[in-house]
This record gives sequence, structure tokens and C-alpha cells, in this order.
Amino acid sequence: MATEKFTQQLVLEPDNTHRLANLCGHLNEHLQQIEKSLAVKIQQRGNVFNLSGSQSAVESGRNLLDKLYAETGSGEGVNPDVVHLALKEVQNVQPAKVDKTHEDVDKPLIIKTPNTSVKPRGPHQSEYVESIQRFDINFGIGPAGTGKTYLAVACAVEALMQERVQRLLLVRPAVEAGEKLGFLPGDLTQKIDPYLRPLYDALYEMLGFERVARLIEKNVIEIAPLAYMRGRTLNNSFIILDESQNTTTSQMKMFLTRLGFGSTAVITGDVTQIDLPKGTRSGLIEVTRVLKDVEGIAFTWFDSKDVVRHSLVQRIVEAYDRYDKKNIGAFSGPDGLKDAAKDVSQDQGHDRDA
Repeated sequence: MATEKFTQQLVLEPDNTHRLANLCGHLNEHLQQIEKSLAVKIQQRGNVFNLSGSQSAVESGRNLLDKLYAETGSGEGVNPDVVHLALKEVQNVQPAKVDKTHEDVDKPLIIKTPNTSVKPRGPHQSEYVESIQRFDINFGIGPAGTGKTYLAVACAVEALMQERVQRLLLVRPAVEAGEKLGFLPGDLTQKIDPYLRPLYDALYEMLGFERVARLIEKNVIEIAPLAYMRGRTLNNSFIILDESQNTTTSQMKMFLTRLGFGSTAVITGDVTQIDLPKGTRSGLIEVTRVLKDVEGIAFTWFDSKDVVRHSLVQRIVEAYDRYDKKNIGAFSGPDGLKDAAKDVSQDQGHDRDA
């Protein structure tokens, strides 16, 4: 039996030709992008839009058009990237509304930085940001492109600008990602710069190149390899440990015990992309089991539906998940990542004991 078609009309006010053209895109490319993603048909005449499809698709399309039209009046405008992110938000948030109060749904969660405002997309990103604001130690675990590092940097910049912390520390294990880079010239910062490029890119976007350079010069922003954290106590700091799947068990314990008064730590990683030598246990996998019941520590698990990069990235992640599930028995997702962490941890333990 075919799904019953549902039709609804949307009138966007004010009737502004320039804003409507921006909403629809060149040759209606934005409307076509929405139609393809939501499986809804959109007919437009002036500021009147007729949407047809399943009831849920029409309601999602209506909410999305209303939201995007509001953005055309904010001065930032609409482009395919904005439409893509808004689609991800609509597709991810819909199911989560069942468990949230009306007050929670209507309350916007926005991270303000000097050069831009960052808004979490979807329930897992919102949960992640809320956890960072509430807890002193937070873990963001999931596949590439889910915003783990970017959101952590945004929260760190906001905390620094509001003087809730006195400095930012960007930490990453210096593990080569399957390639031998050879000898790296320069001082310590120059040697580890290639490993911290994603963190730099986010900082430049939020603070600007010159301000970041000044803050690094004043040691307000500090770049350090994980090995150099030993023996330190970090007070009034926001510390980000990126790519933590490449820490050993002892390194993860060492890092977590550096936390001082007034500090927040965010640890990000992807348990499916471990570059440690074979037989070395991942500290991130181990810590999910050791600290899972410890009060005051938050874990946020991302999956392929949270990917906010090109739509092909989500499909690639899902394809690898299906392959792993079929051939290994481990797959991504909030529950699957935990299973994957357990399976990989056990495999690494067997390798080490052998």
C-alpha cells in the first residue's frame, strides 16, 4: 500500500524578492537539495511554497524553509553548506524531541566566539556541548566529521573570552598516522604543528590569525605534545586532548590526573582509527570501561548520523560500519562504539599477552 501523500502550503513573510532568491538558490539548487534529502516535492510561486510528500517529510521541509528564510535576513545568507547543515539538524533532532520538554526544545544552544557563533547540530552535539558546560572531564567519541574537536575548541574559546579560564592547552599524542614522516626540523612547537593543524584551523576561524599568534606568544594558548604533560598540575585551564585513541593506558591516566582547580578537560577520539603499534592497548578504549560509572565525568557517543561534512562522508562511515559489522562484529553508533571499544580492547589485550 502506497504512503498517503500529504500537502501543505507555506507563506513566508515578509515578501522580499532578494531574500527569496537567496533561499531558493541559483536555479533553485537549494530547493532541489531539500527535495532530494527529505523526499518532498516543493513548488514555489513568489513567497508561497506548496510542499507534498509524507506528513513527516512535509513538516520537516516546512520547518526547514521557515528556518532558512529567517537566516536570509540575518546578513549571513544561505548557501549549499548552510542548507546541508540545516538538513542534518532537522533530520537528527526530530526523534529527540520526544524526550525533551517544550522549554528545552525552544531554548537555543549557541557558543559565542569573537569571530563567529557556533550552534550544535543534532542531539548528540547538543548533549556534548551541554556536558562540557556542566562537567570538568568530558569525552567525545565517534567517527570523523562529527564536530568533536571543533565544538571543543569553540567551548574553550568562549570560556577564555568570558574569563572563566586563564589559558587554553591544546594537547595531542605525536603518533604518525600510518606514515613515516622522518625527522622534523624546528623547535618543539614547529615539530608538533602538523599534528595539531585541526585545532589551529578552528582557532583561526574563531579568533583570527593575529589574535591566535599573540595569545600563543603570551602563552595564553599553549601547544604541547602529550608526553610533556607529565608532572604538571593545570589550574584554571581549558585542556583539549585530541586524537586520544592514540594514547596508551598510562598516558591517558597521566593526562587525566593533571587536572587542577577551575579546569575543564575535553578528550576526543575515534576508536576505529587507532594508529598505535600492534599490541599496544588504546588508552581511550580502556578509559571507557574504567571511568564509565565515575560521577562527574561525561561520555558523549557520536555515530554516522552526526557527520556534518560532505554527505559522502556519512555514507563512507556507514559503509565501513556495515563492513566491520559483517567481518569483525564491531560497528559504530552509541551502543556499537562501546561494543567496538570492548572488542578492540580485548583483541589488543590478546596481542599483548601473546
